[in-house]
Amino acid sequence: MKLSIIVPVYNMVADGKLAFCLDSLMAQSLKPEEYEVIAVDDCSTDDSFSVLRSYAERYPGRFIALHSEVNHHQGGAKNIGLAKARGEWIGFIDSDDWIVPDYYERLLKKAEETGADMVGCDYCFTEEHSFKPGRQVSSNHADQTGLMDRERYKKLLLETGSLVVKVYRRELILGDYAAGSSDKVDIFPEDIFYEDNAVSNSWMLRCRRFEYIPEALYFYYQHDASTVHTVSLKNLNDRMEAGRMILSTAGSEGYYDEYKAELDYQFITLFYKNTLFSAMQKKTGLAKGAYAFTKKLAQEMKQLLPDFEENPYYRERVNAEEKKLMHMQMKSQFCFYIYYRLLWFYRGIRK
Repeated sequence: MKLSIIVPVYNMVADGKLAFCLDSLMAQSLKPEEYEVIAVDDCSTDDSFSVLRSYAERYPGRFIALHSEVNHHQGGAKNIGLAKARGEWIGFIDSDDWIVPDYYERLLKKAEETGADMVGCDYCFTEEHSFKPGRQVSSNHADQTGLMDRERYKKLLLETGSLVVKVYRRELILGDYAAGSSDKVDIFPEDIFYEDNAVSNSWMLRCRRFEYIPEALYFYYQHDASTVHTVSLKNLNDRMEAGRMILSTAGSEGYYDEYKAELDYQFITLFYKNTLFSAMQKKTGLAKGAYAFTKKLAQEMKQLLPDFEENPYYRERVNAEEKKLMHMQMKSQFCFYIYYRLLWFYRGIRK
């Protein structure tokens, strides 16, 4: 088996989202015997699992429908799917997205031509179920590609790109694990969002050659229920936990010291900057609790990485206004909060 595609599924039947995704997978230009689709229903409350079973009946041996009795979020579903994966290569796709018909054929061909053990591409945002080109996003860059060395690893850590727009040789993820040895593997953290952020660094650093196709072959569907569009206390806390895991995993696996600046910048961005400004948006529903939440966030940031403002990537890449606001918060939570609210009130009435 050349390729296993893991699809975590939760409540995706509405508006044809799940069917459009699965149809794009079953229409891949690879030979039918070269790949399998392993779709894992994460205790959905709609008819998602019934849809998965119908695909398993239509494509016996090629489509595997699994069900989790407990909702453990995407990490848990991926762990169940990975335990069954037989492919030499592993791919992931979100169940509300879709791919062009030769997506996996092109990624694997690139791997065969170059000897790469990880291959990526670009993606585009879309708000409709079609293959019309949308706003293209560069997931990676040409200067990250080739035989990996310290400089390329640093560039990958700074801009890892999305998990779903890559294929990975199975050893990068599963080591010497034999398919079917257990019902679940312990790869992704469970019960949190942003599970990809917590583990992908280790995969990047196991890669020996990375290649990249600068074309948008993956369609990233934009809708209100997307995790990226949902900001809640749960999402914010999960983002912080994923940030903590980045540092703890790097420490336990022994690569933190070598890539300290890059990993710290990842942590600053995920744990602190993105969480802070998401929490301060009035539309998040944290309007009443934002003060206490962001105060606690700043206190932990001071404990974990007190000199973060000296990080070279932070100084170079974070815009001046954000740096000003974060510096203010480090000095005074009260002044930061009042200034931020007045600033956006003033901008709102000027529109």
